[in-house]
Amino acid sequence: MDWYDTVFELIDMRSFSNLWYWIALAVTWSSASHWVLGVPWDMAVRARKSRSEEALTDFEDMVRINTNRILYVMRQSGLFMVAIIGFLMTMLALLGFVYGNEFAQAVFLLGFPLLLVGALSVRAARRIAAQQPRGAALIKQFQTQRFVIQLIGMLSIFVTAMWGMYQNMNANVLG
Repeated sequence: MDWYDTVFELIDMRSFSNLWYWIALAVTWSSASHWVLGVPWDMAVRARKSRSEEALTDFEDMVRINTNRILYVMRQSGLFMVAIIGFLMTMLALLGFVYGNEFAQAVFLLGFPLLLVGALSVRAARRIAAQQPRGAALIKQFQTQRFVIQLIGMLSIFVTAMWGMYQNMNANVLG
């Protein structure tokens, strides 16, 4: 047995049985629910709980800056980004679920729900820019956005776990 075989026997390189994949999945969804529209959640909590006008102003400014940034990127390169990401996701879906590549399945199951979060973020940014809510109304929209992201994350983790268990059981039976 050579060095290469020893390493691959020690570290299972299949995606769904690899601990690093599950750590990456947890960190991804934790980050996605913490950074709503690019604004950290703790700023919203501090703005809601604090009696300080400064905390609310800081939160509103961060939301305004990030909303404008999201909308600017979408105006400048949104169509190009949609085309490239659509191509990549289609490629991953075909490689993963038609040709049976487990790595492509894992990346697709990680990336596709994040596309939904991205689309919802653009929609929320447009709504915030159009309505320009302030204070409690802005915090309420922000909370709703975070809640929806958390729901998508929980559903994504559940589906990924079920698919991963199915893949691991098939690998154990066949391999």
